[in-house]
Amino acid sequence: MLINKYISETGHWSRRETNRRIAAGRITINGRVCVKGDTVAPEDIVLMDGEKIPDRNPEAVYIVLNKPTGITCTAAEHVESNIIQYVNYPYRIFAVGRLDKASEGLILLTNNGDIVNKMMRSEHHHEKEYLVTVDKPVTDEFISSMSQGVEILNVVTKPCEVYRQSENVFRIILTQGLNLQIRRMCKALGYKVLKLERIRIMNITLDERLKRGEWRHLDHEELELLMSQFDDGSTG
Repeated sequence: MLINKYISETGHWSRRETNRRIAAGRITINGRVCVKGDTVAPEDIVLMDGEKIPDRNPEAVYIVLNKPTGITCTAAEHVESNIIQYVNYPYRIFAVGRLDKASEGLILLTNNGDIVNKMMRSEHHHEKEYLVTVDKPVTDEFISSMSQGVEILNVVTKPCEVYRQSENVFRIILTQGLNLQIRRMCKALGYKVLKLERIRIMNITLDERLKRGEWRHLDHEELELLMSQFDDGSTG
């Protein structure tokens, strides 16, 4: 088996990342620094940075992180303060969707690629809820415009639910995920976002169990309900 396929199948690194590590001379086969295109047999000893590569995690992993600001939702190792290094989970996981660096709140991480695909497909219309603080009072006109749709990125956003929370804070429930959508919608209406916090993803909600910067595994009930929404087409 090709070395990059062999290592990627452990579930810890992608083939692309494996190729980077091969090029950096970090992988050995039977004590010899390997090169791209090398193959391995079951009896070969493959080491990464001189250490045995952990066995593949046999179970699916579902993690919810209360992301602080300053963390970038990428697995790219060269990006400072990337989310994978921040969580520092012992097995390979990846974020489901994104929260921009300046935003905070809930984000899911998993090693289940099937769930990622299902959640990212727009036709599922899965709800995500946010609390947003802006630089001036939230007016009725603003609420109405945000709810009906705002033109950004040469498209009009889908109608959504928007509620005034306090003078300068509103709550919004989206079923789409355009790039920097809430920030762009606010800007188009003459507002600037000062704080953006995601408080819900489908049935997963932010509560006192999870302080900013902490993560936990989804509990059985949360995971069961999450999966049922994919099975029956529910929008959450």
